[in-house]
Amino acid sequence: MKSRRHAAIRTLISASEIYSQHELAQLLARDGIEATQATLSRDLSELGVLKGPVGYQLPGAAVAAPAPDATIARVLRRELIGISVGGTLVVLKTPQGHGNALAVELDRIRMQGVLGTIAGDDTVFLAASTPISARRIAKELRGLAHIA
Repeated sequence: MKSRRHAAIRTLISASEIYSQHELAQLLARDGIEATQATLSRDLSELGVLKGPVGYQLPGAAVAAPAPDATIARVLRRELIGISVGGTLVVLKTPQGHGNALAVELDRIRMQGVLGTIAGDDTVFLAASTPISARRIAKELRGLAHIA
């Protein structure tokens, strides 16, 4: 059963963008393979699967890089739940387990005025150089994410 599940996981990840274990479990269930979150977590680790801005990726997989603006906008629309600003800190809320994926993308685009990011499970702290920069960055991210 494990080898069948691993083969199905490889096929699904190769064929589509999958962003969460929940989504992967649903796709496997459609194929008649039931798996718990703990099992999927072990499977992904054993397979060497990485999670990036385009979802789960098999080791060594070549992924065509989308345009930077399109990528960050897509990631923000998918991952960002809310934004708060306090002084020079921009606090970004994500669904549980998605903070790191968002922080990776934010680091990659190197926004003007961003000193760095720290990612947690469902929160990203973005340090801005000034309070004005923090408000500008938050406004820009809200616009890309289509959050009012």
